[in-house]
Amino acid sequence: MSFSATTKDELARLEINNQCCELAELAALVRMDGTLQISANQQYSLNVVTENASVARRTYNLAKKQLQVPVHIVVRRKLRLKKNNSYLVKIFPQGIGELQKLGLVRPDGEIQAGIDQNLIKKRCDRIAYLRGAFLAGGSISNPEDNYHLEIITGDEILASDLSKLFNKFHLNAKISMRKKFHVVYLKESDHIFTFLALIGAHQAVLEFENIRILKEMRNQVNRIVNCETANLNKTVDAAVRQLENIRLIERTIGLEALPENLQEIARLRLEYPDSSLKELGEHLHPKVGKSGVNHRLRKIDEIAEKILANTEGKRAQNKQ
Repeated sequence: MSFSATTKDELARLEINNQCCELAELAALVRMDGTLQISANQQYSLNVVTENASVARRTYNLAKKQLQVPVHIVVRRKLRLKKNNSYLVKIFPQGIGELQKLGLVRPDGEIQAGIDQNLIKKRCDRIAYLRGAFLAGGSISNPEDNYHLEIITGDEILASDLSKLFNKFHLNAKISMRKKFHVVYLKESDHIFTFLALIGAHQAVLEFENIRILKEMRNQVNRIVNCETANLNKTVDAAVRQLENIRLIERTIGLEALPENLQEIARLRLEYPDSSLKELGEHLHPKVGKSGVNHRLRKIDEIAEKILANTEGKRAQNKQ
């Protein structure tokens, strides 16, 4: 199973001890995935459709317990290859009272826009509602690939209310449009971690954190290797340039024309072309530090540049 499916399976098995939390979670499940049908004789039917068997079982159990009305599950088998079965949970409210209880209908009989605030008065209720919304319309990317958690709804007001609910827990939720749907999403790994812990997905939290630590360690090792590689390349380029300049001096004015300290370091560089500045300094008598060796080699570079400039100047004059 995917990380998202595993997380939902864990949440669908989570035990809830409070009646209010069960109702809040059920309300979110029905609001996100459900449709309301009213027959000609004023019979109500709530149809909740999901492709996740665990979520269907969760919805069924919560509806039976909280509403105490007839509830049926219908399995729809899809004929196309690689398509999951879908599960239809049919809830049969006995009157408008059950719809009001789920926050779908206002006391005046009108449809409730957004989240009924009576369902989320307490902190535990707000957490339960977010859990239900995630189970019904949410998904989370595999943290090995990227950090992204989202809940999708076609209801703009519900998306706005969900975003506000997220942000009551300082999760920095944002909303974007994807075709005709509103997507409430989290991008920061710390916020996703906090959300999973908040709604009770403790095994998912452990796996998420393990993967995050491994990724950070891998990235840190890569940064160190890249830095060392870049430093090594700079060292090699500098050594090649120094050798070319020393050979240029040797061919033109001769190393004997250099001051004694520069002669010494030039001959050492020719003898030890692969040595670092520190290693070259160890060969000098008395020993010289890295900065001292670098200073002498820079002087040699300056002399070689002057020779090269003079040579090019003479060539230009001869052409004229």
